[in-house]
Amino acid sequence: MKINQFSIINAEPQQEQAELQAIHLLKDGDMAISAAKLWQFLLLRMHGGIDSPLTGQEWLHDILATPTVAVDDWLAGNAALTTPVFYRVALQLLNFEPEVDFTLNDPLKFWDQVNLPRRDHDTWSAADVVDAIYLLLNTRGKNGQTLIDSLTSQGFLKWTYQLPVTDKPLFFNGKPLACFDPHEFIREVVYVETGMDTDFDGQADLVKAEIIRPQESNVKKFPAVFTASPYNQGTNDEWGEKSTHNVNHQLHHKNPNYQAPVEASFPTNFARQAVKGTAPHATATFTSTPAYTLNNYLAVRGYAIVYSAGIGTKDSDGLQTCGSPEQTAAMKAVVEWLHGDRRAFTDRHSGLLTTASWCNGNVAMTGRSYLGTLSTAVATTGVAGLKAIISEAAISSWYDYYRENGLVRAAGGFQGEDADTLANETFSRTKRPADFQRIKPTYLKYIKQLAVAMDRQTGNYNAFWANRDYRPNISKIKAAVMMVHGLNDTNVKPSNVKALADRLQEMPVTSKLILHQGQHIYINAFQSLDFSEMVNLWLANKLWAVDNNADNALPNVLVQSNKLPETWTAYDQWTAGKPVIYHLQAGRLTSAAGESATCQFNDQRSPADYQAWCRKPAKWQAALVKDDGHFSCRFISDKLDHSLILRGTPHLSLQVASSEDHGMISAELIDWGSTKRLTTSPVLINRGGLPLGYHWASDDLREFKFQKEASPYKMISSGHINLQNRHRPDQTEDLRAGQLVDVSLDLQPIFHELAAGHQLGLIIYSTDYEFTLRGNEDITYTLPLERATLTIPGSQEER
Repeated sequence: MKINQFSIINAEPQQEQAELQAIHLLKDGDMAISAAKLWQFLLLRMHGGIDSPLTGQEWLHDILATPTVAVDDWLAGNAALTTPVFYRVALQLLNFEPEVDFTLNDPLKFWDQVNLPRRDHDTWSAADVVDAIYLLLNTRGKNGQTLIDSLTSQGFLKWTYQLPVTDKPLFFNGKPLACFDPHEFIREVVYVETGMDTDFDGQADLVKAEIIRPQESNVKKFPAVFTASPYNQGTNDEWGEKSTHNVNHQLHHKNPNYQAPVEASFPTNFARQAVKGTAPHATATFTSTPAYTLNNYLAVRGYAIVYSAGIGTKDSDGLQTCGSPEQTAAMKAVVEWLHGDRRAFTDRHSGLLTTASWCNGNVAMTGRSYLGTLSTAVATTGVAGLKAIISEAAISSWYDYYRENGLVRAAGGFQGEDADTLANETFSRTKRPADFQRIKPTYLKYIKQLAVAMDRQTGNYNAFWANRDYRPNISKIKAAVMMVHGLNDTNVKPSNVKALADRLQEMPVTSKLILHQGQHIYINAFQSLDFSEMVNLWLANKLWAVDNNADNALPNVLVQSNKLPETWTAYDQWTAGKPVIYHLQAGRLTSAAGESATCQFNDQRSPADYQAWCRKPAKWQAALVKDDGHFSCRFISDKLDHSLILRGTPHLSLQVASSEDHGMISAELIDWGSTKRLTTSPVLINRGGLPLGYHWASDDLREFKFQKEASPYKMISSGHINLQNRHRPDQTEDLRAGQLVDVSLDLQPIFHELAAGHQLGLIIYSTDYEFTLRGNEDITYTLPLERATLTIPGSQEER
């Protein structure tokens, strides 16, 4: 086991003492007693279940100070406190088991192996005890929590619920503590007025927002954490399935002069609801709402939580438009209301205005996938009040989600899904039957137009996708940005975060990037990483304006190792080091210049293989890596004599000829070498075992582990291109059968360590049964190799 903490900030002794006094651990006169006695008092005060001296003695009697002596008996001997004694007890407080997790004879060895922070002293003073206890309270234990959070979940801080609002939140090591009673949360609903009419009814669309805030926010202004989730009010899974497109058909020759139809525009003239008065507070409420567990963690720590599904969803107006400027504007409107710049009503029809008088005007946005995408989208508007976003697995260009280099290309696991599919699935106005019947003709007409405008016929970048491309507006971002992305995410591919991260590095805004080894997942309940505490530290700075050095304390780029479990390393940037250029020779990736060789393969397979691979694309992938040249070309490097980290966006340059007047090229990068690799998804350690507060919500503790069996390879990157879009995704070029053309394409960005003895492999093929159209057409591809190269922009040797 290894625990990585980046959220602990350095504190001066005066700050440590003041914060320990604030949580009732340190008392007047404590600094004048012996180190051992002070340590005893602090231990007893930390244990919330003690109501008598006898109870305290019984508790200490069950904790070992030495391999054979309990703490109470050791204290009775008046021995001087030592570092091994302190940390032997500390491990038990952190829920590590003696002789299971660590040996009692050498607790410091295990402490260091787990990567926990500690203090060493030859002789301990009272000041040393205070310093070490303060650090220990900020240290993560076996169950994925800091000691202070673990104690809090047991009721250690329930007395803080009664503190005057002026004294809250309590900050400890730069982060607010869970000192707000969740049973007293206010739950209310408002309807925010947008500046558009996307359902053509002549009225400005209203969007529903659900708010969960501390009761104390009636007296003191609190910051807001807003999650924009089109899934929040329900989904139409059957609609999504019915509008999934057939991908088992051939790629066709594209007419260079073809222009896709333009998507429908929305009215610019519409009425706004007449104001009939104001209300001191919202009048509608709710019992529960689908929640992000990171938001649950933050809710009891002094942040109001806001959810909105936006236009085209249950209880809101408008149509579902899948990433359009209108959808962005609807979510931006919620931020504007929280900041005091837009109107909202207590209900849909009364005309009674309500304000976010409880909000201090500082807003952050959170969420993964579509939720993180809308966080990014709203940030690119530069809206006032948005101080930070935490965008996880977020799209920065919808073209890069559903298309690639002139090809229709699926998001991983969702062959046949497209923008219209997702719009249908999230159009939850269907959950109010009468409302849906009124809007049904308008919506069906709109979705037909959307389906044509997104253009599955060519797969080209066009006006539809330009409207859903946030990258041209990255320069408008004013908020601090924390990006989280899986290096193995085949749903929202890493190119989406790389494009955003690269641009942000050039701008005068704070940006942080966390790259993990997972697929399309959340990382806030990992055992090995203090992500929730990092977010709490960061938002304390951005939303509460606490001077806690968060920007310097948190790494600019944090990467989870693909080679070692539970290992996270800080870097300054994604791409760095020396570029690596490989030449493609007959079956080899080599640093030597190209030779006059040719690779050729045919894309057509037997009907039995074709049908089997369409049903189960994993069978195709297994066949691809074993193929001996029938439907692919394979190139493999020599075995490495040292470990090598490959960083950045691989670039492939080729010459290709297709036997038809159309065609596509795909490529995969492979880490070749038999070894135990990390599981593809985090392993559940403790279901519901991560309490997020006292008598509050919980999460499932998870972690990546080594697979039980060694695997011979791992696919680390891929890319696809239409031979008629060999220069630009928005530009169709003619292609003749047999014509040799230059093709250049980026593969998905990587940050991957190749172990010593492993080989880098490149497979070039055409149809990708997991992602592209599957035509099984009789096409022969010819690749002269003399000028073919693979370039990886950054590398770093690890010996």
